[in-house]
Amino acid sequence: MSALALEDPALLLSPALVAPQTLSHWLLALALNALLIALAQRLPLLTRAGWVHAGILGSFLWGCLGLRGWLVVVIYLALGSLVTRLGFRTKQSRGLAEARGGLRGPENVWGSAGTGALLAGAAALVPSAVPLMLVGFAASFAAKLADTFGSEIGKRWGRHTLLITTLRPVPPGTEGAISLEGTAASVLGSALMAALMLALGLLESSGSFLLVTLVGLAATLIESLIGATAQQRWSWLSNELVNGVQTAIAALLAMAFF
Repeated sequence: MSALALEDPALLLSPALVAPQTLSHWLLALALNALLIALAQRLPLLTRAGWVHAGILGSFLWGCLGLRGWLVVVIYLALGSLVTRLGFRTKQSRGLAEARGGLRGPENVWGSAGTGALLAGAAALVPSAVPLMLVGFAASFAAKLADTFGSEIGKRWGRHTLLITTLRPVPPGTEGAISLEGTAASVLGSALMAALMLALGLLESSGSFLLVTLVGLAATLIESLIGATAQQRWSWLSNELVNGVQTAIAALLAMAFF
């Protein structure tokens, strides 16, 4: 690869680099992810089934977007797990901690990354739409990390927790609850993921970084609205399904404004 290709964002987003469709590439993706999952299973991040599904997701993202796409989900998992562990004993004593000691299962994997996986596949299949698909891909993960940061920080350190629809005080952990601390953490989470995408070359400009950051926050607030309204009425609307809706909203907003 020439020095020009390394420096030009437009070339970094070229179809050939985003979607290397060769059999050896896909076999390498499967082999590396199988090896890495086998080595990482002892880490307290995912359930056994969660690791299997994470391996499938990682192989797919590597196949569609290469190393950069794979790094996105790895860093998201690391950051999300880290913030979940912050103040975990306090959250556990209040009945606000994630189930299974914070371990994520298959439903969490796909609720968080299903939208991103679909857009990665679209980027590989439709070369002319690569920049658009990557903006949606970035926004979906920015929104999910914003949600994780806001929820985990808000449950532990939120001083005044309000229901987003009425702004009346509610207990921490209530569906649709927001706090100043949690909202600030959401901004941080969204900006961190957008910055990662920019550093990896999946976003091509500071304008795209700002768009993804703002959309990530907006989708998180919309997710709180869904939690305070629809999720209260319909028991089948699980947290994982709402996560999928949130990431889809973020992706659609980012692509619409892009």
